[in-house]
Parts: sequence; C-alpha cells; structure tokens
Amino acid sequence: MEDRAGGPDLLGADVPFIPLSDPDITSAELAAVETLLCSTSISNGPIAEAFEKAFAGYIGRKYAVAVPSGTIGLLLALRALGIGPGQEVIASPYSFRETVHAISLAGARPVFAEIDYWSGAVATAKLEARITPNTRAIVAGNPNGHPASWLELRAIARRHELALLEDSTEAIGSKYKDILVGNFGDLAVFDFAQPSALTCGEGGMVVTDNIDMAVALRRHRAHRLNERSSVVVSSAAPYQGAMSDLSAALGLAQLKRIDAILERRRLIQQLYHAHMQSFEGIKPPYVGPDVTEANWLLYLVHLGTRFTRSSRDAIIDDLRVERVEAAAYCTPLHLQRHYFDLGYRHGDFLVAEKIADRAVALPFHTHLTDNQIEFIVQTMKDASINVGAGAAIY
Repeated sequence: MEDRAGGPDLLGADVPFIPLSDPDITSAELAAVETLLCSTSISNGPIAEAFEKAFAGYIGRKYAVAVPSGTIGLLLALRALGIGPGQEVIASPYSFRETVHAISLAGARPVFAEIDYWSGAVATAKLEARITPNTRAIVAGNPNGHPASWLELRAIARRHELALLEDSTEAIGSKYKDILVGNFGDLAVFDFAQPSALTCGEGGMVVTDNIDMAVALRRHRAHRLNERSSVVVSSAAPYQGAMSDLSAALGLAQLKRIDAILERRRLIQQLYHAHMQSFEGIKPPYVGPDVTEANWLLYLVHLGTRFTRSSRDAIIDDLRVERVEAAAYCTPLHLQRHYFDLGYRHGDFLVAEKIADRAVALPFHTHLTDNQIEFIVQTMKDASINVGAGAAIY
C-alpha cells in the first residue's frame, strides 16, 4: 500500500496516511516535464533562464538567479557581497529551514539575535544590539511565511551601512504592507523544496535589483559552456550550483499556477482556523498588524506554557500513531552541535527556545479535506489531554 504522497505505507494499515506536505502537481507539470524529457537536453539551459525571468517578474525584481537550494543561494549571495572569514552576519536562530548554515559555509561567523514571541521573526531591537565593527550583513527571515518587520530592518541596515539579505525560503506569496516578500532585501533567497507552495523537488532562487550582484551571483554559481575558454571568467572558481532544466520546467509550470495554489492553501488555512476555535490549549498562527497576507509553509500551532518539549514530542508521536504526520517546527540553530562549537549554549535565546519547545507543525497542503482537518485537530486535542492538557495558552 502507498500513502497519498506516493511513499510506502510503513504502518501497513487501511487508514489513509495524512502527510505533512504533498505537492500540488497537475497535468500541467507532468506535461512540462515530459516535453523536456523528450528533448535533446535536460541540463541547465533555456528553461532555467525562462524560469529565472518569469520568477523575477512575479516577485517584481530585475534579476533572478536559479540555484540548487536556498542554502546555496544564500552562500552565493554572501560570496557576491565579498563576505567571508573574520566577518560577522546577524541572523535568527529560529527557522524550519536551515538556510543560515550558509554563513558558516562562507567562513563568516553567524551572530544570532533573539526573536519576537508572537511572529517568530527576529526582534529588531535585539538585533541592533548585536551589531559590532565586524558586522557586514543582516540575514532576516520570514518564519513559516510570516513577514519580518522589514521597514525597521531596512532602517537599521542603512543606519549601520550593512547589507540586508532576505530569507524568504518559507514565505513565497506573503505580503508586508501590500508588497510581496522578496522585495525588501538587497538580495532575497527563495527555496523550492517541500513543503514550499512552489516546489520543483529541490531548487531555489536569488533575486536582486543590482546588476553587479546578479553578475557576481552567476559567476560564483557556474560557468557556461561557452565561457570555459575565457581567461577572465575562469579566474573565479564556481560552485557548479546551477539548476537543471528538468527542475526548472517543473518550477516554471508551478509558477504559472502559483496564485491558484496559494488560494487553495488559504482555504485550508481557514478550515484549520475554524476547527481550532474550540481548542483552548492552542495558540493558532499569529498575523502581525503590518502583514497584508501570510501564506504559511506549514500550519504551525503553539502549545500552552504547561506543556514541555517532551510532551510536545509525545503529541507528535500520538499523531503519528493515528497516521497523521506532524513535526517540531525547528531545533533552534544555536542548540545544534556546530554552533555549540562556536560558543553558543542553551539559555542564550530564551524566547526562541520557549517557542520551539512548544511548536507543532501540522499537515498543510492543497489535498487536505475538511474531514481530514477536523480529524487532525481532534486527534491533537485528544493527544494533548493524554499528556496533561488544560494548559493556558500564554
């Protein structure tokens, strides 16, 4: 037996498995990939270039550079800015994706800043206090699709003459003050792996309005076949980080349908919200006053303060027993081994740790039905009672 996502049904039961994510793939995507597979080339080429042009147009930026992942995209952005060893980049420790690993990969030091309790985005006041003479850039994210305070971040970056990089790997389609995310940083990075609303298996995109940055991104990304004999071009060693036309064909087909995909996901969000109303032990996803539209990566809920990390994990296990895939939203970066080696310790960012310990990511994709969502919420209620519910939300 196979589950809805096409993977093996590990539990072997007759009850349908509800996956955390499930790509919205239609005949349009299948036709695009089939057409490419019947062509003479599937490596990086005209389809990837078409995807770049279309994506830049969708976001409203002048240039877009396709990459294999959000992490590689941020790495190339840091390289394009000349950021490396001996320099610092401020970032948030709280994210489902781990794009900010690119800071270490570039040889720079990641300097984490505390997050806002409600939005999960980096707290601007805490961030500014972390700036030192070695700081060269700020990487601010839109966690789970909720935009950060971009006007404040832009003001801080200008005040301290720092580059502002936007991690929009979780937030395609979200809007801050009626403007799509991806328009606030000197460069912005997107990721197209699951569970993104737009997915092409693996891949990402870096967007910018600066032609010099776009040229530098492409030089660090890969050399074209017709550039291999160029003395100037070959002076830089690229990462060979291009996107294949095969991935781009899937991404381009998804981009043409992105508005419909996001609309359907917003309907799923509304159904979740309706069923969550009777669940007093849960804080549903927060939307800030300056956020015009939040398109969630996953449906993220926060357990009450009486719950512990172990009880959160027990709830996730109970959901899995009932054939519902759920996950902890993140393990804060500063608690991961690599960052321990940089001197970070438990207790350094208490808000991030508190929220992460109680955050549960529930299935969120266009194939969910109202009955499934009702079942997911009821199952979570029952699981929370098992581990000691009746918890206050805040």
